[in-house]
Amino acid sequence: MRKPGSDVRKRIVDILFVLKKAHGYEIAKIYNKLFPKVSVRLIYYHLNKGLSLEEFKVENIKNERGNFSWGDKVERKYYSLGRNASPNPSMKLIERVKRLAGK
Repeated sequence: MRKPGSDVRKRIVDILFVLKKAHGYEIAKIYNKLFPKVSVRLIYYHLNKGLSLEEFKVENIKNERGNFSWGDKVERKYYSLGRNASPNPSMKLIERVKRLAGK
């Protein structure tokens, strides 16, 4: 039987606690530097699952221009913590996320 909750989603909650707000790809880049064996696809799965559980909420959606491999536009969803999030990051994680995010 699967345990309730998810280690991946818990770590995303802790990362967003430090960042306050971030788009999915930014979260995935930082997550993969900290825990490299998880795919970007799984990060997005858990962001969507966390939305339905109200652990995350979408702050806003921005259409941005740039030079991407698929074209010159991207739609970015910016996430923050929802009302059911229970962050509990260690000081080590807080320091590493801040360093990776350039904060």
